[in-house]
Amino acid sequence: MQVSVDPDRCQGHARCWEICPEVFELDEQGHGAAPVGEVPPELQDKARDAARNCPERAITVS
Repeated sequence: MQVSVDPDRCQGHARCWEICPEVFELDEQGHGAAPVGEVPPELQDKARDAARNCPERAITVS
């Protein structure tokens, strides 16, 4: 499973990072990014939960 964050949609709420800091990181403005290539199986539920909690729907899970 892979995740990505659309930088044009992200508004910096940081919910993704609060839920799953193992997969998401924040830049200096608080905008999310997902530098992890492949999400490990043990973190996939947390990554999906983070995507569901994004108010801007900026996270894509595939």
